[in-house]
Amino acid sequence: METAHVTGAHDPASDAAGTASGGGARLGRPPLTERRKAATRLEIAREAVRLFADRGVAATTAEEIAAAAGISQRTLWRYTSSKELCVRPLLTYALDFVIALMRSWPRDRPLVEAVAGTPSTRPAASADTDADALRDLVLLTRSEPGLRAVWLQVHHDAEPAFAAVIAERTGCGADDIEPRVQATLLNGALRIAVEQWAWSADPQPASLSRTIHRALGIARSGFSH
Repeated sequence: METAHVTGAHDPASDAAGTASGGGARLGRPPLTERRKAATRLEIAREAVRLFADRGVAATTAEEIAAAAGISQRTLWRYTSSKELCVRPLLTYALDFVIALMRSWPRDRPLVEAVAGTPSTRPAASADTDADALRDLVLLTRSEPGLRAVWLQVHHDAEPAFAAVIAERTGCGADDIEPRVQATLLNGALRIAVEQWAWSADPQPASLSRTIHRALGIARSGFSH
């Protein structure tokens, strides 16, 4: 695994974890500097996935990822600590937005509506591009252990944030069993839905929301046997 340790480097593991403390994803528009950094992280992620899909993780260097993203290798290491973690923002973007939307969702409406009907805040062309990159990345998790680890870690980190939102709405503690189990069901449904969509014969960006809606319905129905 190609890694670098740079003083002041961005810690990708803090992205999703920050949402659980209330300081993470927001619906409000962040400052310009934060938006630029987020845009750079996404561009790095897109280029990393493109290169990984083309030649594999082992055959792709950090220097190549940096060049494709239009930055220096030194700048790349300010945003990530390994080439596998370059892809993390592509995965956390949607989860962070869902968590922020859940926090602001009206209390008289089911939270599942917020998740199932999450709108895109980006232009259609950009959303479709990221859907394609997400599909390629999830496909790669089948054969690239390092990327699979990132995929699973992102969902693991998001689970406490889901539990915190559910607990706040129900009056439970975030560590109580009910919000934790509900958060696990929600998180698992989202992960499996994206995998099912990416691994299908003809994954179209528009079909992702339908797959998520179906997975959430299965989760809500509970065990049938």
